[in-house]
Amino acid sequence: MPPDLLGPTLALSGILFSIGVLGALLRRNAIILFMCVELMLNAVNLAFVAFARYYGFGGHVLVFFVMTVAAAEAAVGLAIMLALFRHNQTLDLQDINLLHG
Repeated sequence: MPPDLLGPTLALSGILFSIGVLGALLRRNAIILFMCVELMLNAVNLAFVAFARYYGFGGHVLVFFVMTVAAAEAAVGLAIMLALFRHNQTLDLQDINLLHG
């Protein structure tokens, strides 16, 4: 990767990560929360690939590990959301208080 493309690629990665963080902090819906977490993971993947192309090391291998974690997170998150929806009939995180005594 030419040196002049590393900066814009990392800037795009930072913007995507910031959008994911803001969405995770400001939204209360569980589906949107998981989408924001996925967006943050994809932003990190973009940064890994940019550094791998620029420095020539195995950042692509790290991307596969992050994708594996993201797939596992999506499967577990979907199972949790289905269980919460069956119990509460909503996915609003403010209405969910299963651990409340």
